[in-house]
Amino acid sequence: MSLETLEKCPVCDKSSFNNYLNVEDHTVSHKEFTIQQCNSCYFLFTNPRPSEDNIGPYYESQNYISHHDESSDLISKAYNFVRNYTIGQKVDLINKLANKKGSLLDIGCGTGNFVNAAKENGWQVSATEPDSEARKIASKKLGLNIEDSINVDALTEKNFDVITLWHVLEHVHRLNETIGWLVNHMNEEGTLIVAVPNPESFDALKYERFWAAYDVPRHLYHFTKATMKQLLHKHNLVIDEVLPMWFDSFYVGMLSTKYKQKKLDMIDSVRTGLQSNWKGKSSKHTEINTSSLIYVIRKR
Repeated sequence: MSLETLEKCPVCDKSSFNNYLNVEDHTVSHKEFTIQQCNSCYFLFTNPRPSEDNIGPYYESQNYISHHDESSDLISKAYNFVRNYTIGQKVDLINKLANKKGSLLDIGCGTGNFVNAAKENGWQVSATEPDSEARKIASKKLGLNIEDSINVDALTEKNFDVITLWHVLEHVHRLNETIGWLVNHMNEEGTLIVAVPNPESFDALKYERFWAAYDVPRHLYHFTKATMKQLLHKHNLVIDEVLPMWFDSFYVGMLSTKYKQKKLDMIDSVRTGLQSNWKGKSSKHTEINTSSLIYVIRKR
């Protein structure tokens, strides 16, 4: 399958890159992909990569858990158990950040568990999901039409009080265009919530090329706090708060040990998860450094 090559950094538009890491696609193709780093702003991105038209087959796996509700093995059972708990935390978060239970857009909703919980909590919800099978499940669950992208009339005519992207922004080919769309469709006092993996966390540095959250080539970008801040500043957005995702370090650790050792190592996974959370915690939100981070974002 042919790949496309980025000639300019999506964050700073410079054209000088170094090879940072070669990482195997452990989920589908088992091919190696290169993560490059911009020599100017230090942004990390998968390059070359499958094009937007050709990326679909790289998601076609029962192991891609966010597109399925079944629990077939220990890792997926752990994922679904924790997901049911963290959905409640996410709803609590949007309730805390918003002045009222208004309009919510969840981009990349998967099988719709979070957006359904928000709907049941009193939010007026809209959602998108590019995967057709996951979209069918979500639509049936919510009793609503789930769009396949943000670029449809039903959404372009609306503004939202809260827009959420839970582990989605790292998948988006048209990064700057997407953020521009988000800015244009946030209410002036609205909130954007973006959750992404953190390649500066302890577990990322420990597992290196076996770190499951690199997830090439599906993850096109690998955001640090500094590069996320610079990207958002470019679009007149500011980070209001950075929050931890405590459970991700354990789930990522389970997958990472499986990739590295060819079998699941629960002891190493739990130990590394605890270490990552301990080293990543901080009383200052700007210093939170856990396996995944939630960015609470507002307009400048």
